[in-house]
Amino acid sequence: MSVEQTAPLARSEYSPTPHSPLLSMRGVSKRFPGVLALSGVSLDLYAGEVLALMGENGAGKSTLMNVLGGVLAPDAGELALDGVPVVLNGVGAAKRHGIAVIHQELMLAPNLDIAANIFLGNEQKRGLLRPLARAEMNRRAAALLQRIGLALPPTTPVSQLTTGQQQMVEVAKALSVESRIIVMDEPTASLAAAESEQLFAIVRQLRKDGIGIVYISHRMEEVLALADRISVMRDGRNAGELSRADASYDKIVALMVGRELSGAYFPAKTEKAFGNVVLDVKDLRVPGAPSGVSFSVRSGEILGFAGLVGSGRTELMEALFGVTIAHGGGMTVDGLPFAPRSPRAAIERGVYLVPEDRKRHGLVLPMSVAENTSLPSVGQRARLGLVDRRGDQRLAKVEVERLRIKTPSIQQKVVTLSGGNQQKVVIGKWLAMSPKVLILDEPTRGIDIGAKAEIYRHMAELAAQGIAILMVSSDMEEVIGMSDRVVVMHERRLKGVLGRAQLTQQRIASLMTGQLAPKGATVT
Repeated sequence: MSVEQTAPLARSEYSPTPHSPLLSMRGVSKRFPGVLALSGVSLDLYAGEVLALMGENGAGKSTLMNVLGGVLAPDAGELALDGVPVVLNGVGAAKRHGIAVIHQELMLAPNLDIAANIFLGNEQKRGLLRPLARAEMNRRAAALLQRIGLALPPTTPVSQLTTGQQQMVEVAKALSVESRIIVMDEPTASLAAAESEQLFAIVRQLRKDGIGIVYISHRMEEVLALADRISVMRDGRNAGELSRADASYDKIVALMVGRELSGAYFPAKTEKAFGNVVLDVKDLRVPGAPSGVSFSVRSGEILGFAGLVGSGRTELMEALFGVTIAHGGGMTVDGLPFAPRSPRAAIERGVYLVPEDRKRHGLVLPMSVAENTSLPSVGQRARLGLVDRRGDQRLAKVEVERLRIKTPSIQQKVVTLSGGNQQKVVIGKWLAMSPKVLILDEPTRGIDIGAKAEIYRHMAELAAQGIAILMVSSDMEEVIGMSDRVVVMHERRLKGVLGRAQLTQQRIASLMTGQLAPKGATVT
């Protein structure tokens, strides 16, 4: 359960009546160099239905949706709309057939206003070689915004919108071309609770309007609440399908990973003695924070950080890593003063950060697995200014094997890997440098259940080796399941620190919303 999701969603009451499918995909296959991404996949979608598409990262979900969206041409198989075979030879063709794909990484132009984004590529004009019909575009955009419940003028610059509002604009953009099929890829990955609830309401309304929705998500609770059917993929193939009535957490997981994860999802927590304090933070004042923050983490300890969006957790981690410079207070690493004024200074002291946005800040996507893994330590192996390629490859092979990174070879470009394996590459490049303090900011965001279990196992192993771990997470289950202690933040203040025996959802939620700890809880 996400930290922001404070109340369970109600189950859908909709049950589609039997009729011919709006969309039918049969025997779809797609091969990339060295990888069979799809192998004979079939999928049906009915009008007025929410079909959840689930599977581990690398299962083929995105490839299948790129075929549906006209981005990729299948090597084999056929698509039909209302029983009539169609060939989608491009994104434009898919749009003309009423198919819209809302990607996890929003495709909006921040320098344009809402109306311009909604009609981008489909602008209304007064005539050939005539100016844009701005008034008409604004009028139509206002009607679309009213339909989805976004109370903003269509002339509002997209750069001023929250992530949730931008997600709504993407929905309006899909509706502007009278889409009959809308694909939503991880639509709530970056949304707060209120924004997620607004999106859920829109999904339910679109279903009532007869639109078929393919909903891709790793968040089990929303899938069980929203979906009419659940189709699961594994290793580029159909793994199975569940009706809403038959679906359960355990059944979906078993289809996704080919086995039951049983009780080993989180490593067993045992009583253990931690080592000396590795990182000690005293009254550290981060830019924009009203007061200082104090905490410490010991060797072998996993210290969780919980809080709502905007609570200041990421900003605090960036100050620890030297991305931003603290305005006051002090820190020590192994008892010696620590005041990093750049990430390089933090790295030199053994403090490393796995960032929240791995693609933008953690990886060089066009480079290979080997190059990304060896990049931070490449200077340590260089001789006379020459890169030690063989040494880099040996290091990469060690980390690929240690973290079980699924890749055809260490020369594979990291952009082609699944999200879970990309995250492992980011972790691997720091493990190769023997960290003292490893900061993990949202370590499993956008990662499937099987990959999450592997990341958790690696975290437990690293802690057992004596590494001090700071883990920022918006997933309450993850915070409780992995942390030895939890620092709870609210409005850029440290609200309390809970020990292992005190970790409950109620206690954490009370502190993160600014309330006093519930009766019986001891805040240390």
